[in-house]
Amino acid sequence: MRLLLVVNSFATSVNPRNTVQVHQYLARHHDVQVVETSERGHATRFATDAVTRGLDAVIAFGGDGTLNEVATGLAGSSVALGVLPGGSTNVFARSLGMANDPLLAVTQLTAGLDGGLVAPISLGEANGRYFTFHAGVGFDAEVVRQVERTFSFKRVVGQPLFAYAALKSWFVDYDRKFPHFSVSIDGRRIPNGFSAVVLNTNPYTYVGKRPIELSRAASLEKRLVVLVFRRLSWCRLCGAQCAKVARLRAAVSRSSKAWMKSCLIIPHHSVTNSTATTSTRRTRSRFAIETKRYS
Repeated sequence: MRLLLVVNSFATSVNPRNTVQVHQYLARHHDVQVVETSERGHATRFATDAVTRGLDAVIAFGGDGTLNEVATGLAGSSVALGVLPGGSTNVFARSLGMANDPLLAVTQLTAGLDGGLVAPISLGEANGRYFTFHAGVGFDAEVVRQVERTFSFKRVVGQPLFAYAALKSWFVDYDRKFPHFSVSIDGRRIPNGFSAVVLNTNPYTYVGKRPIELSRAASLEKRLVVLVFRRLSWCRLCGAQCAKVARLRAAVSRSSKAWMKSCLIIPHHSVTNSTATTSTRRTRSRFAIETKRYS
């Protein structure tokens, strides 16, 4: 197979040594080209070019941000998406059952490639960009914004930087007194939102080795799930039972589903007979978020 390995050399767990080792392992049975990203959006352009050239698969070696950029470039095409964990958390790769060590994960990925374990998955879309596992609005987005402002420390500090950003946002930067937005889902309006998370899979994230689950209803085999937090408290952020949960339900045409899908390479050790042969087809729902300060 003709593969493109997209490497984010700035990602937390990526270094020159494991990049060479990953390349060598993939190249034992496949034709592999390696490219490195140097700016935001670079991975999307590489993936789009891979579609134009008719490659078989693009493998994202970096964090979840790199993965989402590659998915944006591949959405709706027949070029398969592969993932190797190179970030600090690697939510999507770990949700597939992959090892968090890229040198172990590449053996799982290669086994999936050699076994032809490629299945279509659905992607969420926000502001013209696709996401593989979740998108946050409000408090969740503010935490990520704080992390990105100190991006140079992310590689060194890792997950503790997210904890610091969450505490700083909670106590200093994010207004928890007044709601920030309302959410409209297929004509249904949910007012007075403080934070919202749209889930394509579960868990929401990991703290160390521990998965943080917001909704067990979310999975790649089911529809998108959106959680709207109408109050902000620690118990509401830590338990989905305290949140307003709305499943997205809407019937759409086949054409509108097709362009939001991507083909995923299923790692060998994380599949069963049923998931290896079943396509994940999800109906598409539209939801809009109106940002407005309520008094």
